[in-house]
Parts: sequence; structure tokens; C-alpha cells
Amino acid sequence: MTTTPTTVSNRVAIVEPHPVLGESLELALSRYRFDARLLPAGSDHASAAALTAPIVRTRASIVILGTTLDAGDPWLATIAPLTRAGIDVVILTSTTDPARWGQALRRGARVVLPKSRPLNDLISIVRRLAEGLRVLDVHEREELIAQAVRRDAALAGLRERFERLSARESEVLEHIRNGLSVSQIAALDFVSPATVRTQVKAILTKLEVTSQIAAVGAAHRLGWRPPRTPDHQDHRLPAAG
Repeated sequence: MTTTPTTVSNRVAIVEPHPVLGESLELALSRYRFDARLLPAGSDHASAAALTAPIVRTRASIVILGTTLDAGDPWLATIAPLTRAGIDVVILTSTTDPARWGQALRRGARVVLPKSRPLNDLISIVRRLAEGLRVLDVHEREELIAQAVRRDAALAGLRERFERLSARESEVLEHIRNGLSVSQIAALDFVSPATVRTQVKAILTKLEVTSQIAAVGAAHRLGWRPPRTPDHQDHRLPAAG
């Protein structure tokens, strides 16, 4: 029978995609006698289990996750398993969207902090967590979670509209998200521009929007990704340079 390894009370794992910030956090916490360990940020395409495992192996009692909290953010899925492992999760993010904060808290994060907060504030919160103290007012936590619940309800209808798209329409929408024009999509897929325009019209109708920009915006809000098929290819325009 396997058991979850016990955590070390003064050990803090740090996952931050920006090296300068991550190293600054590691150094600052070390000065306060924390055993701070900066870990690789991992791949955006990694599974929650693959992202979680290195953190759990450190036996840290606290983890600071620097993340965007976007709808498609893979780190969102790590919060619940890290919490179940007995690790206090502190989210450090650049977003100020309260509903996104609520999503993280709903999954078990102890607190969400904007990256604009002074470093001393973050250190103070880590010290309070290490002492077993509360770091977020109960009413504030409940309100942020309530905003996340309301956002989820609003997105439910949008999600249903995206499910109406056929596989081909999903592929065309992804091309549009990647910056391809109607003529480029037609050339890429060996069809006429008229055919692509018909498919774009069907996409807009099913999503109940009036422009390609609105369709792309809706996909971003939902964190939508097209269904992946074995022969799927990512046709992005080459970067300028």
C-alpha cells in the first residue's frame, strides 16, 4: 500500500515561467530560512499528473504557482491534486479577473495574488501559511468563488454552441484563430474560397456571432480547442522575422 509522503513544513516549491521572478522568489524566501526550491515550469501540453508529480516529490508544504489562469491553463487542473496531497497552493498571476481567481480558489488554492503585489506581502503570506494561519478572508473567498460559478453558468450556453460545430468547421475556426485568411485556408485545404466562405458563415451562425473576430473572442473566453484527430495538423503561419 502506497502512502502520500509527508510534507516538510518550511519547504516551498516555486513554479514560475519567468526565470528572473522565480529566482528572486527563491532567494527572498531562502533569506527567511525557508527551504525554497525553484522547479521547471513544464510544458503547456503536459497532463495534470505530469505537472503535479515533480512538486509532490519535493515534499514541499507550500507551492507558489505562477500562472495565467486562462481557461485553457493546464496548471488549473493541478490545484486540486496538489491540495489533496496536503500542499498549500498559492497562485501568483498577472490577471485581475475575479472570476479566474475564484476558479483557482474553487479548486482548493489557499490564496490568489496579483504579480503587482510587493514581494514582502507574498513572503508574509507564505510565513502565515507555514504557521497554519488563515491568509484570505472567508467572505472574500466566498464572493470570488461565487463569481466563478456565475461565469461557469454564463459559459455553459457558449460551450453548447461550440459543440454544434462539425469537425471541418472546427478545423476552419482553428485556422482563423491562427491568423489564416479565407484564401489561405482555401489554398491550404485545396478547396475554393467560396467553399470556405460558406463554412465560415455556418460557423458564425452556429456560434450566434456576427464576425470572425467575435468567433475567435468567444473561443478564447471558453478556452476552446478543436477536437484532435490522428491526421490533424497545426497550420500556423510562420512567425515574421
